[in-house]
Amino acid sequence: MADILQTLSDSMANAVQSANQSLVRVEARRRLPASGVVYSADGLIVTSHHVVEMDENIKIGLPDGKIVKAKLVGRDPNTDLAVLRADASGLTVPQWAGADAVRVGHLALAVGRPGDEPQATLGVISALMHHSNENKYFAQTDVVMYPGFSGGPLVSATGQFIGLNSSALMRGISLTVQTPSIIYVADNLLQHGKMRRGYLGVGVQPARLPAGLVETLGQKSGALIVSVEADSPAEKAGLFLGDTIVGLGSAKVTDMEGLLAALGGLAPGSATTVKIVRGGQVHDLGVTIGEKA
Repeated sequence: MADILQTLSDSMANAVQSANQSLVRVEARRRLPASGVVYSADGLIVTSHHVVEMDENIKIGLPDGKIVKAKLVGRDPNTDLAVLRADASGLTVPQWAGADAVRVGHLALAVGRPGDEPQATLGVISALMHHSNENKYFAQTDVVMYPGFSGGPLVSATGQFIGLNSSALMRGISLTVQTPSIIYVADNLLQHGKMRRGYLGVGVQPARLPAGLVETLGQKSGALIVSVEADSPAEKAGLFLGDTIVGLGSAKVTDMEGLLAALGGLAPGSATTVKIVRGGQVHDLGVTIGEKA
């Protein structure tokens, strides 16, 4: 038993040592610095949105102890992610773990660098969450998020980076934004400077469907349209007050949250189909998704 524990202990220590090569300190707020992860060798850093309180005079503490300046590329409060560009090159990019490589019950290390040296805490992945129709992958853990750990990685026993830790997404719960979401958000921020989100231009409220349609559609409710913005994608598609949206693209829509989730999976400018109930009949209308300002 002692040998097994020593082997596990050594494995975890090696994982922290390996993670340290891609772990940086982010000085972007007045209080305690936070952590960040190297995203590209030429100076791109990913960290938590909520720890970046300044757009200028950001400093990055590199693994070799050198301190360099950085600028904000973009941020996404929805996933608590931000991308910085540091004045550095030749950085070590970590090996990112895909979502399918992570299971509930896996041991994982939360690693941070709020000071000069890396710090770590051990925990278990307690839940995995994938928001339907959105590129949102989260892992819930029981790791203790010490001050300054936000923006740092969750590391597997083999040293792969599972994602970025955040203490701001859910109150009192440690969440990790997993690799697919990081790549999706970072690529959007690098290309556009912001997250482009789909827009339809309607106000809705939940509404129960007629009994005859519940079995046909496989859902009990839809999103009743109570307002349509002028010159919006919805108006151009021919949606009217009183229509009930029951689907958008390949996603079912049962309420406002479901509609927003469906829009989150559609790129602005993309053409798709909105399924509605009008006068007791189901209709499919073509719509071009707009971009939310």
